[in-house]
Amino acid sequence: QVQLVESGGGLVQAGASLRLSCAASGRSFSFSLYAMGWFRQAPGLEREFVSAISRGGETEYADSVKGRFTISRDNAKNTVYLQMNLLKPEDTAVYYCAAAETLYWAAEKYDYWGQGTQVTVAS
Repeated sequence: QVQLVESGGGLVQAGASLRLSCAASGRSFSFSLYAMGWFRQAPGLEREFVSAISRGGETEYADSVKGRFTISRDNAKNTVYLQMNLLKPEDTAVYYCAAAETLYWAAEKYDYWGQGTQVTVAS
């Protein structure tokens, strides 16, 4: 019954910015009680942790995106965001949002996943 839908991906040049959104829905899903994470997966690579935000607003970032990406959430809108600045070609991947009972770095700890949105950064 829980749905997570990502949006905001696209094709941009290196140095550009994108803002990803993930809208959650579901009658039995209490968004504010979940930690939300962003993961990404490039062709031929494993899915990797990008960022996460706890239900209390604490944030974590992978070293590769620190200082460039910012995660936030709007509980009134059941939405989590990922602001991505100074994008690099190595950021190219499908980006997924996910929900967990608490903040984790490990993808296997997340209970619900979106379908992903493609981010392509041209060099």
